[in-house]
Amino acid sequence: MSNNKDNIDIQKMYGDYFYLNKDDFIKKYNINLNGLSDDEVNQNINRYGLNEIKEVKSKKWYHYLFKSLFSPFSCILLGICFVLFYTDVMLPQVPNYANILVILVLVAVSTLLEFFEEFKSNKAAEKLKALVATTVSILRSNEEIQVPVNKITIGDIVLLSAGSIIPADLRIIETNNLYVGQSALTGESDSVRKVENTNSKTSNIDDISVLDTIAFMGTNVISGSAKGIVIKIGNDTFFGNIAKSFSDNQKPKSAFETGISSISNLLIKFMLILIPIVFFINAWKHESITAFTFAVAIAIGITPLLLPVILSSSLSRGAIRMSKKKVIVKKLDSIQNFGSMNILCTDKTGTLTEDRIVLEKYLDVYGNENIEILKTVFLNSYFQNGIKSNIDLAIIERGKHLNVNICAKNYTKVDEIPFDFMRRRLSIIVNNHHEIQMITKGALEEILSISSTVKDANGNLIPLNKEFKTSIRNLCNSLNSDGFRVLAVCSKYSLPNKSNFTVKDENNMTLLGFIGFLDPPKKSAKNSIEKLNNAGVRVIVLTGDNLEVTKYICKQLNINSQNIILGSQIDRLSDMAVTRILKKTNIFAKLSPIQKARIVRILRETGNTVRILR
Repeated sequence: MSNNKDNIDIQKMYGDYFYLNKDDFIKKYNINLNGLSDDEVNQNINRYGLNEIKEVKSKKWYHYLFKSLFSPFSCILLGICFVLFYTDVMLPQVPNYANILVILVLVAVSTLLEFFEEFKSNKAAEKLKALVATTVSILRSNEEIQVPVNKITIGDIVLLSAGSIIPADLRIIETNNLYVGQSALTGESDSVRKVENTNSKTSNIDDISVLDTIAFMGTNVISGSAKGIVIKIGNDTFFGNIAKSFSDNQKPKSAFETGISSISNLLIKFMLILIPIVFFINAWKHESITAFTFAVAIAIGITPLLLPVILSSSLSRGAIRMSKKKVIVKKLDSIQNFGSMNILCTDKTGTLTEDRIVLEKYLDVYGNENIEILKTVFLNSYFQNGIKSNIDLAIIERGKHLNVNICAKNYTKVDEIPFDFMRRRLSIIVNNHHEIQMITKGALEEILSISSTVKDANGNLIPLNKEFKTSIRNLCNSLNSDGFRVLAVCSKYSLPNKSNFTVKDENNMTLLGFIGFLDPPKKSAKNSIEKLNNAGVRVIVLTGDNLEVTKYICKQLNINSQNIILGSQIDRLSDMAVTRILKKTNIFAKLSPIQKARIVRILRETGNTVRILR
């Protein structure tokens, strides 16, 4: 089994909140639906603290100065200065400050170069963070108010709407078609529907995507509205636990720091061995002061005095050049570290891909491209209520590109049967002034379950038999293996003239075809990966996306995709077993942030210089 520090017990954290229905939850935790009073807020803040993720305190200017001043090389040079003060100033009748001044000037130049560059960059980054001041709408004493995110507390009623950032872990108690983007936690780009009462029958929770009654801190509302009760804040949230697991792992020394330390230790060992030997050899022939001075001269001679200045000036120059390309370098040695890496761990969505869903396929049931399929599904997405999902936007964009959108002028919307995760489909009822038609899109199996006919090559309706269904599933599996996310489309004609339709009307429909979506790889990604490989840098993909899509994208980018490991497999393995897998595997899919962090940790512990691109 993996180390406990790499796991979060989701069942223990959220099981009770998740399984309880809304009414039982409100009763058990004595929730006041008018919101907390001022006294209750103060009591809870005193008890639970502020809603903040504890971070390392921001450094003062003197922290940066001392860090730059007492680098390994500078410490050696300062040590030599103390010795020179004794041999060149205190002992001689005529003091000589020249050597001391030269060394101090070199130390000062290298220190100030590094200090000013790092201090300026870190302050710039802090100012950018300070610009983001977030407030949240909550209900207190039956009044809706806006408060800073860090001022909400356990028991607060949070009001969510499209675009809201979820400020803490919430138990949803009231929803109106609420869809939440959880990509920050899971890596999945699809929005997830949240409900008041779960229909899930699972008895063991090992993935937060199952928790459809819980909204998590750090995620955002894509569409819809809701009310939620704050159940966890700050470090107790799922997001806070992830942050805590990262901070608990002591940051390893970079390759640059390790190299400088090893050189400094080598010089110190040379001095400790060589100086006494030189002193004792010369003490037989010369006075003790002369012998000691010569031994110190040997120490100065084997120490590269200009190295700190050369390093600081070179790295500072690199930081300045990168700042012109709008890159903030918070640590100067990160420039050298980036160049010394031998493994680059990268996310997929938005890093290797454009993070933009594109409609690529619109096929009939025989696998032939058919513009009529696009026209039909365009009507479904075009007339849909609320904020459009990424899929709907992709359909509408492709429809407009091919001038399919003009067909919408001939239709008026009659009704809509919204999407839900039980049905996994959405229906729009439209009227073209001749007949009323229902158009439904959704997951393949759900569409097959309500379809009874298909059209033959001549447009005549024929039964959708078992053999035809098998052929259709094979076609969709083939599309999935090519990285496409597939939805099926069906329709029903000559509906009765009424204004209200229900789920019961979704039956005996005609399966029309399929639409396939891709998140295309960035044009620059393939060339960049080739350059990294040629430079001896191994690229490892760590993504939360599914197996088929990940495999297709990596194939497009010439990343070896023969062996792909899933996050669920990682959790069952020890660190040693994961180490063996890492030697021959470059792609890991369906990973949580904790699993990604574990892989990076193991890579670093096995002597690799790892950099992360996300």
